[in-house]
Amino acid sequence: MRRVVAACLTAALLLAGCGGTAAQPEGGRGPESGAGAGVGPNRVGLTQIVEHPALDATRQGIIDGLREAGYEDGKQIAIDFQSAQGEQPVAQQIAEKFVADKKDLIIAIATPSAQAVVQATRNNPIPVVFSAVTDPVSAGLVSDLQRPGGHVTGTSDLVPVKIQMELFDRLGLDVTNVGVIYNAGEANSVALMKDIRVAAEELGLNVVEATVANAAEVQQAAQSLVGRVDGLYLITDNTLAQGVQAVIDVANAHKIPAISSVDSYVEQGALATIGLDYYLHGKLTAEVVVEILQGKNPGDLPVRYNEDLSLIINTKAVELLGIEVPADVLKDAKTIGG
Repeated sequence: MRRVVAACLTAALLLAGCGGTAAQPEGGRGPESGAGAGVGPNRVGLTQIVEHPALDATRQGIIDGLREAGYEDGKQIAIDFQSAQGEQPVAQQIAEKFVADKKDLIIAIATPSAQAVVQATRNNPIPVVFSAVTDPVSAGLVSDLQRPGGHVTGTSDLVPVKIQMELFDRLGLDVTNVGVIYNAGEANSVALMKDIRVAAEELGLNVVEATVANAAEVQQAAQSLVGRVDGLYLITDNTLAQGVQAVIDVANAHKIPAISSVDSYVEQGALATIGLDYYLHGKLTAEVVVEILQGKNPGDLPVRYNEDLSLIINTKAVELLGIEVPADVLKDAKTIGG
């Protein structure tokens, strides 16, 4: 079915010019310099590797942030949104079509889409803003976080993995073996795993890895960890995200506490996270886009990070797992599921 979806999307890109959700504005304003300088609305390509709650919240934050800054879709800007449906070749086709369409600026959500867009714009330096990318340097998007140079900048969703993995201890859990499911083909996840192994060693934890190639393998990977781990760490892996509900269901059924790297996983039933709000992350990305639309050079804008992190605990998961959260931890947490 996913091949059919991908094939249909490919055909649509070739025949319809990435129609997506682009509007036909009735005029608008463009800045006198920077992306889209001239008459008419700025044409913005917006793409993400796959649709799942964290990335969808990021996209909505971008759109809302732009509107609040005076760049409303269908008026001052014309947004052409395309999802790659989890298919890297489709992400590359979308990026190439955005370049062929001479977009004024391209926003890429998640590492695979950002890599595709940067590759497609190497010889045609359209301003590029990435979002929800954990390690922009390792992904080859920029060489320097403070002064990216060139035509690319953006926002990173990096949260130190150690403070998230410390939650096993902070929540009073007796955990030694921590399972991690990820796609070894995702640069974002490969970079994260290096940090996870270091953090685990510092915390006295043993990491048990289960790799997947696609979303169809995620549930089986979760099942393979049952009996081998006493905790799960759910990372910001786009393949995992597509099947994370099945992983959470397996974890809860076997009373395995699942610590999450993102708030949306906790909303789906994972135990807890210390993380960022992806909607606000999208708004931070919008701030970068606005600066470029108003004339600033992307290469002069540092990669930005969300400073506000929240401890979120799912009280239904607490009850299901039969654990008692220390009072001093609970008082500082945002609780959901109650």
